[in-house]
Amino acid sequence: MSKKIRTETMDFLFDAVLNLQTREECYTFFEDICTINELQSLSQRLEVAKMLRNQKTYLEIAEKTGASTATISRVNRSLNYGNDGYDMILERLLGDSETQK
Repeated sequence: MSKKIRTETMDFLFDAVLNLQTREECYTFFEDICTINELQSLSQRLEVAKMLRNQKTYLEIAEKTGASTATISRVNRSLNYGNDGYDMILERLLGDSETQK
């Protein structure tokens, strides 16, 4: 993670997220703090990352998610050259056997 975003206010935000205990609490908090479009963009990127890890083509991903090729490329760049955040969370959510679905 880039050091320039590591601030007290960012720590406070992440601490707030870490304190959410249920999916319903997540909906409540994120619907207040984000716009619907922001939430849809975040969830779309995670779905794109999952599909890229499952060897789907850009065309398949774009058709299923509605993501632009620019978004798909950005996620792909993060998967290949980023901080491994997508891989970390996909492994935790899906495990090895589930990643290929």
